[in-house]
Amino acid sequence: MQTIMDVAELKQRLDAGHRTVLLDVRWALGDPHGRDHYLKEHLPGAVFVDLAAELAGPPDPGRGRHPLPPLEQFQASARRWGVRGGDVVVAYDDAGNQSAARLWWMLRNAGLGSVHLLDGGLSAWRDAGFELESGERQPETGDVVLADGAMPVIDAGEAASWGRQSLLLDARAGERYRGEIEPVDPRAGHIPGAVSAPTTANLSADGRFLPVDGLRERFSAVGVRPGVPVAVYCGSGVTAAHEIAALEIAGFPAALYPGSFSQWSNNAASEVVTGAEPYADGTGGGD
Repeated sequence: MQTIMDVAELKQRLDAGHRTVLLDVRWALGDPHGRDHYLKEHLPGAVFVDLAAELAGPPDPGRGRHPLPPLEQFQASARRWGVRGGDVVVAYDDAGNQSAARLWWMLRNAGLGSVHLLDGGLSAWRDAGFELESGERQPETGDVVLADGAMPVIDAGEAASWGRQSLLLDARAGERYRGEIEPVDPRAGHIPGAVSAPTTANLSADGRFLPVDGLRERFSAVGVRPGVPVAVYCGSGVTAAHEIAALEIAGFPAALYPGSFSQWSNNAASEVVTGAEPYADGTGGGD
């Protein structure tokens, strides 16, 4: 499946009149003004997607800060965005797709095959000199029927032992992995056995994904190799989806731990490790 679409290909589709659902997922930790940014400017025809309200259920210490919403709720949201069965969907944001990837993963998990991330997002479209528009788009209601379970996931119990025989990647910033800072979750550090692999390393300076060879080199350096199962977590299951997209581009499948560190760190019985090594005793993860 094609994970990303570049701005030239998208512009060609739109100019040719090919039906394409554009979804704007402007969201960032600490910035609650995604809709305002969208209203100011967005790709022509794009519909705003509220990550906190439509791509997550209410925060729950037992499930995490952004638990996956019920399937029925997600389907209703997708229909409000105008998605129909068989549509080509392109999601984007203005932060290297680190929030849009959440929608990409959820739609793929729901069974949609033609869902893509706009490589470089809003800035790539703007830099190409293409038109933007302002205001709100209210599409005709769609009829898409969503399912569940098309993408692999792991739970907290599997995450606890994943690093012993497989590879568990922590997609947060390195300082959060090491426990030097923790701005939102109750404890600082990482899940035992996890290897630090920040999502920012998936991107070039212009916010586009690294080329395939660059991504393969990046992931090889943290232990990704054929035949070793990979799972990914982050703070609340949002940017981990970006890592899964990057891994897919590089040719590696990976599972998501949806509850991520926000769920893990709220369970007093779950061990948290600080420092640069996967385990508290300084040993590495995997075989």
